[in-house]
Amino acid sequence: MTENQIATIVVDASLKLHRALGPGLLESVYEATLTYELRKRGLVALTEQKLPVVYEEVKLEIGFRPDIIVNKKVIIEVKSIEAIAPVHRKQLETYLRITGMHLGLLINFNVELIKHGIQRVVNRLPE
Repeated sequence: MTENQIATIVVDASLKLHRALGPGLLESVYEATLTYELRKRGLVALTEQKLPVVYEEVKLEIGFRPDIIVNKKVIIEVKSIEAIAPVHRKQLETYLRITGMHLGLLINFNVELIKHGIQRVVNRLPE
């Protein structure tokens, strides 16, 4: 399954959740329910995986923890905030670069329409 196919499923699942739950809940609620929905759809969705960061000769075992990693190909950062700041996008770009993954989705559930809360972030995504 390609990154784009996974992203389509994630967007559809996010739409379903947002319709059912609406905005205003804690980020942890959206993360847990999105993970559940993705697993229900047959994807491997891992939450808060501890990933290392290597800097020169130093390997930091717990460098960062992306919210959700889907099928070892797509990183999802879940937010429930007033507005996405530029630093949130930069954070996801860093996660993609460090892991070598090519696609990330920044999803803010605290919006009236979920389509306004989804940002696609690409790191050298092959066609």
